[in-house]
Amino acid sequence: MNMSKQNTIKHAFTLSGKGLHSGLEVTLSFLPAPENHGLKIKRVDLNGKPVMDAVAEYVTETTRGTVLKKGEIQVSTIEHVLSALYALGVDNCMLEVNAPEFPILDGSAKYFVEGIQQVGIEEQNAEKDYYIVRKKIEYSVPETGAKITILPDDTFSVDVHIGFNSTVLNNQFASLSSLDNYAAEIANSRTFVFVHEIEPLIKMNLIKGGDLKNAIVIYDRLVSQENFDKLADLMHQPHHDANKLGYMNGGIKFANEPACHKLLDIIGDLALIGKPLRGKVIATYPGHKINTDVAKLIRKEIKKQEIHAPIYDDTIPPVLDVNAIRKLLPHRWPFLMVDKIIEMREKVIVGVKNVTVNETFFMGHFPDEPIMPGVLLVEAMAQTGGLLVLNSVEDPETYSTYFLKIDNVKFRQKVVPGDTVIFHLEMIEPMRRGCALMRGRAFVGGKIVTEAEFMAQIVKNK
Repeated sequence: MNMSKQNTIKHAFTLSGKGLHSGLEVTLSFLPAPENHGLKIKRVDLNGKPVMDAVAEYVTETTRGTVLKKGEIQVSTIEHVLSALYALGVDNCMLEVNAPEFPILDGSAKYFVEGIQQVGIEEQNAEKDYYIVRKKIEYSVPETGAKITILPDDTFSVDVHIGFNSTVLNNQFASLSSLDNYAAEIANSRTFVFVHEIEPLIKMNLIKGGDLKNAIVIYDRLVSQENFDKLADLMHQPHHDANKLGYMNGGIKFANEPACHKLLDIIGDLALIGKPLRGKVIATYPGHKINTDVAKLIRKEIKKQEIHAPIYDDTIPPVLDVNAIRKLLPHRWPFLMVDKIIEMREKVIVGVKNVTVNETFFMGHFPDEPIMPGVLLVEAMAQTGGLLVLNSVEDPETYSTYFLKIDNVKFRQKVVPGDTVIFHLEMIEPMRRGCALMRGRAFVGGKIVTEAEFMAQIVKNK
């Protein structure tokens, strides 16, 4: 599977089971969805079958699960499903449910993962749109000690540390170095609850569907046999010896299963960012509240800037250096405006221009305040886009590109000597009859300085 392409599921499938909090019998269907659709939830039991995006803005409650609400549509316990979809690289999916929550099944993501794997994943044409962490993100809740730090990294990984004042479950650590390991290492870890939490949750009208089959139940504080029996009756479970501390339902599958489940939850909650994340997540004492707060924080950052600047690491050899560029483009000094190409895919290209004080245009633009002319920034983007178009044909050195139209040009800030300009060009639609429509953006210091849309035609040289 190409992780730079968007994905959906190949076929629809359905799972049914109890809702953890409502106790209702719930049916959840997974349906394929088109490119750029994202993850959406449809309540098929409500009038008009309303739909909402699975994004952090709609989080309204985080007590024993993540709850999304938009208008009349509300759905809870969504984190296990979103965790499975995110970890398996599914970007686009419609989730149809006939109740106000997703089924809990065995309290893990195991059956959701198995369902996705059974129907298969289908690669789509559109590129994935990652949220790339460029500087440290840190968020903490001092009163609980909870803290999440996200560091820049080339891939997505998670480290989790949990701790409880408990004789049965104290400190645990879990780590996921690659999403490739999610199905084997994380997916089957179940949610957990302490016995002393059960009665308050029941009084809050929650966990009506909870039992020893869909959660790890931890008994770590002695209570009287009478009170212990009452709790068992509330959960419709057989009576146990109140003097025996430990796990009530046969123990755990592996030593750090609770920590692994917290890791599973973090992935599901961070899926509410709405796009895959590139960065290393380090979480201490995490929970749905802090997880979704971080997702909301990142969502706000995404809204501030439509697209993030490409990452430029000058230690990595370019895809095309200036000599390779000269073989493809007819431009020469002083009009060759691209120094190298650092990324090139089917529909995307990234180029670099190092602006020095020795550029000839600074002699007149302007002698006392050197500023790179906006028209030359547009020309540099055009040259970068031309290389993308030429990459689509055989024997590209025998073709030239001519720009037919330039629209929606915007200049946001000055480019001056010493700046490194990063050009990001992408195809807006497939090439037709030798014509390409592209959107270009130029960045300096991570901020957009210029943007425009181009139409170009590729013509064979005479």
